[in-house]
Amino acid sequence: MDKPTPSESEQPGITTTALLDRANGGDEAARDALFQRVLPMLRRFARGRLPAWGRDSAETEDLVQITLLRAFKRLGDFKAERPGAFLSYLRTIMMNAVRDEIRKKGRRPHSTSSVEEAVVDPESVVANVIGLETIDAYEGAMAELNEGRREAVMMHVEFGMTYAEVALELGLPSANAARMRIKRGLEEVARLMP
Repeated sequence: MDKPTPSESEQPGITTTALLDRANGGDEAARDALFQRVLPMLRRFARGRLPAWGRDSAETEDLVQITLLRAFKRLGDFKAERPGAFLSYLRTIMMNAVRDEIRKKGRRPHSTSSVEEAVVDPESVVANVIGLETIDAYEGAMAELNEGRREAVMMHVEFGMTYAEVALELGLPSANAARMRIKRGLEEVARLMP
């Protein structure tokens, strides 16, 4: 029995940038492959991005769909100036969608049917605040990294890409080179975080 051939999005050696270039050239198969490649990455990245109080109307899939719609609507306008730029672009769109949802939620009163429901466990409040402060510190530290390290860390930690996938996307000579870049990036993030 013949093994099925991997889809274009799963084939080793084809970078996201190459798929993007072909999609912008009118290749519908490349556009579909690009969509299929980034979808699981965005799902991994979106998981848990909204605070618990903001999850009732905008779950992970909603954030992913918003991100994909915004990105693919303007796909022809996007020019990848460096390897990994498209994935950074998707991350930015997703983070903006998260911020938009948090702002929207902040303007609406929280609905509670009784005072008892409005009371919150103080330990969870502290945990939520510490979590938000940690995320803000992480985002600030990531912004301080040079592009190469920032994108390597983002791809591996946030999008769940393997060292080999990161090496391919960034044009690095080996998975070990990607591992070293990620290691140095994470060390720098840890040093920069208060």
